[in-house]
Amino acid sequence: MTSALEVTGPSLEALAPLLDPFELGSLRLQNRLVMAPMTRNFSPENVPGADVAAYYERRARGGVGLIISEGTLIDHPAASGYPDVPFFHGERALAGWSAVVEGVHAHGGKFAPQLWHCGSVRQLGMPPDPAVGGVAPSAVPHPGAGVLGGSADAELPHELRDAEIADIIAAFARAAGDAVRIGCDAVEFHGAHGYLIDQFFWDKTNRRTDGWGGDFVARTRFAAEIVKAARKQVPADFPLILRFSQWKLGGYRDKLVESPQELERWLAPLVQAGVDVFHCSTRRYYQPEFEGSELNLAGWTKQLTGKPTISVGSVGLDTDFFRTNVGADTAQASIEPLLERLGAGEFDLIAVGRALLADPDWLEKLRSGRAEEIVGFQNGMKATLY
Repeated sequence: MTSALEVTGPSLEALAPLLDPFELGSLRLQNRLVMAPMTRNFSPENVPGADVAAYYERRARGGVGLIISEGTLIDHPAASGYPDVPFFHGERALAGWSAVVEGVHAHGGKFAPQLWHCGSVRQLGMPPDPAVGGVAPSAVPHPGAGVLGGSADAELPHELRDAEIADIIAAFARAAGDAVRIGCDAVEFHGAHGYLIDQFFWDKTNRRTDGWGGDFVARTRFAAEIVKAARKQVPADFPLILRFSQWKLGGYRDKLVESPQELERWLAPLVQAGVDVFHCSTRRYYQPEFEGSELNLAGWTKQLTGKPTISVGSVGLDTDFFRTNVGADTAQASIEPLLERLGAGEFDLIAVGRALLADPDWLEKLRSGRAEEIVGFQNGMKATLY
């Protein structure tokens, strides 16, 4: 391992897969680097201000191809689970996001809001309306409530009725239409980590016996209906991204599927519904998803569907964030194997979160041979560039 004082980054030749342009429908990216969504709680009254616009513009100026926003709340009273998280509805919030889009576009970047409903993570007393509690596919406590900031003995969420499910689907679709209206380049639906869409996927939170429940394939219906409804609100070539994960906050060992065969069956209804890109959330991009293959979740998803995929997980860091939180062991992840896998076509795009949070010029410093200048985290995490 190269010492921190002797860091040298990859050559331009090695970086080529990351710097290649990417096209899908109306989306034209200058490179394969995606800024991963990261919740910030920096939007008082749920409105993104000038500081939020400057934050995203700074990463676009650093050369990020596609910026996916922090989770933004759809127009439903129970959508929020955290304070100061931005709305993606209402004139004030959408005007704020319009300013974000303008700033990102000014530097050649593209922008996609992540549309979010927290579901049963929400508890009574939370803003913006303390009188509204959480909702879910089934009236069971969220298994990760304690980890997610709520009480470990959280109250039961309200089990959604058919008409309420229809309202939420319509709210996701309206948000997708609003994204087109203010100039966004794609949208991402947050179907990962134990939030509402994922609560429909997950057997621990979806125990329904009607048309919104069933086996692991049938439980994709809610997400599929959101995608179908959104497709009617956006141009045919406007990309719809679905982020999904096997693991959950508070459920790191949980899995939606156990094999490539199950994954293929699970993905099929989502592809048919109109998902254009799958954002496959893993904690470490370099770990194989199933035994007998080195492919990660994004690699398997691309192979099984033919759809473009975004991979993510501990890129550019030598210490995993969750070590301090849950004591998980981690290994150092060099950027070189990542570039090789990207170049081989295992996946199409790579999302980077904390490394870009630490240094907005992460890519530009790599590209210009200034790897030794990349900023690490104040708590001791450093960019891994060997």
